[in-house]
Amino acid sequence: MKAIVETAFDAVYLISVITIGVLMIRGSKGDRQFRLFGWMAVVLGAGDSFHLIPRALALCTTGLENYTVPLGLGKWITSVTMTVFYVLLYYVWRQRYKITGQSGLTAAVYILSAVRVALCMMPQNQWLSAESPLSWGIYRNIPFALLGLLIILLFYRSAKEHNDRAFRWMWLTIVLSFGFYIPVVLWADTIPMIGMLMIPKTCAYVWTVLIGYFAMKKECR
Repeated sequence: MKAIVETAFDAVYLISVITIGVLMIRGSKGDRQFRLFGWMAVVLGAGDSFHLIPRALALCTTGLENYTVPLGLGKWITSVTMTVFYVLLYYVWRQRYKITGQSGLTAAVYILSAVRVALCMMPQNQWLSAESPLSWGIYRNIPFALLGLLIILLFYRSAKEHNDRAFRWMWLTIVLSFGFYIPVVLWADTIPMIGMLMIPKTCAYVWTVLIGYFAMKKECR
């Protein structure tokens, strides 16, 4: 039953975010912020599929222990694509609020992203092993969390300053996604039930995508 429910949930999630992303790319009508948002949703869904599809196959066949390499490779790819997701979200912020300059801020985004990707590429992560070290899970997520915090602050401040009702909860969706994700990184190996937090984390990302989609439907008529 667990395998069926989880697989169905993941299938709905992947199909939904990729479909919404494509609809946004096609329906943006030249508005760069929504075209970027669409690509961001596609990157989110496509990246997550590298991990979730092997996981679904494992759950519905011989078990997770027999899919160590595909699952590890999928997590590796997802770690990189999630970084790209936040870089694109940064540019959505710049487009939506017509931000110019701020080269120092852009440099900070790229430095944090580069450090995150570089740490993800280190062999010490042992992605393809069944026993990936917790320490490297923490190391690679430090710049990722800092990048997320920066994006949270930018959207919170700008939405408030511009009285942007459409994006007023964007910052909260990111807070929730990290709030559910960090305990999984720290304790899921020792307390497997904590892994269930990935479900509300996924829902937070769906909320992020829907915020952009509904804003496009309202503003690109």
